[in-house]
Amino acid sequence: MRTITTTEELAAFCDQAKDQPYVTVDTEFLRERTYYSKLCLIQLALPGKDDTDAVLVDPLVDGLSLAPLVDLFRNESVVKVFHAARQDLEIFFIDEKVIPSPLFDTQVAAMVCGFGEQVGYETLVRKIAKQSLDKNARFTDWSRRPLTDAQKKYALADVTHLRQIYEFLAKKLKDSGRAHWVQEELGVLTSPDTYVTHPEEAWKRVKTRSNSPRFLAILRELATFRETYAQSRNIPRNRVFKDDALVELASTKPANMQDLGRSRLLLREARKGEIADGILKAVADGLACPKENLPEPDTSRDKLQVNPALADLLRVLLKAKTEHSGVASKLIAPAADLDAIAAGLRNVPALTGWRLEVFGDDALRLCDGRIALAAKGSSVEVIEL
Repeated sequence: MRTITTTEELAAFCDQAKDQPYVTVDTEFLRERTYYSKLCLIQLALPGKDDTDAVLVDPLVDGLSLAPLVDLFRNESVVKVFHAARQDLEIFFIDEKVIPSPLFDTQVAAMVCGFGEQVGYETLVRKIAKQSLDKNARFTDWSRRPLTDAQKKYALADVTHLRQIYEFLAKKLKDSGRAHWVQEELGVLTSPDTYVTHPEEAWKRVKTRSNSPRFLAILRELATFRETYAQSRNIPRNRVFKDDALVELASTKPANMQDLGRSRLLLREARKGEIADGILKAVADGLACPKENLPEPDTSRDKLQVNPALADLLRVLLKAKTEHSGVASKLIAPAADLDAIAAGLRNVPALTGWRLEVFGDDALRLCDGRIALAAKGSSVEVIEL
């Protein structure tokens, strides 16, 4: 189990990788105590059937530069293969300002190839590579050194089996003509906007039952302060204050330290100092927000006039298309999309891209009365009208 600890060693491996069709990649990181993930280990493997072409890269070693790996990530002749790549890509984008290209995500490909929704790596190893994984090292502290042999073995398995999984899925996509489906799905993962957090937008992730514009204005200011504070100190946002406390503060509107002390949900550390001052200012700013700048929640779908019979028919059609294509139904069209279509909306994901090809075209024809559905044994058939 070879571990790279110098820039020269990493450069030599990346030079070797430049002559290969692909390289498999994974990372180990910690995020429990920080806002941004702390990269602790990088695993890389070149095509082959053993572990001789697989390495561990230790980014915690002083003096090690990841520049050779960044250059490899930008090399368009080598496919970079990940499984469930989002968090890995976020780390490389935040730390190195690079998004690997071209990219292949085996989780996305597996969903398109009929392995279900958000299929796990362990499942693919078992079904495709016919191997089992030892997951005992999964939740260890990857920042501690030296790494144990068990940790190294676990980490390498995340890229060595990935080679066989990639080759299997890539062939299946080519044979089925679905490779462009995967490329469409990767659009979000390869967009830099996916990994940029705007504090002023943080309030939209907070679950609340109130749509009062003034309440939402206070919520927005509190969430903005929390996000900015957490980013600047690289601590988890929940260490500042949790969502339930945020909603409570937006409701109670504390005006001074005494009011703040009455909070049931606020952490003790947040009742004084910079956090307390930030909370009070955020509440005051929310209360003072001009009416024209108050946030307006998206209620466009709350008032939809859904045709329940049509929605049920769309669900039957989706089930038939799912069985025929082997693609998970939630990947094609979640329930909210079906209701939106049944209410007359057409700007929904289920009616775009490859989903239009698999489901959307017939869904529109069903809505227009140009096709009907008929039961035939245990299956459903589309009947032209």
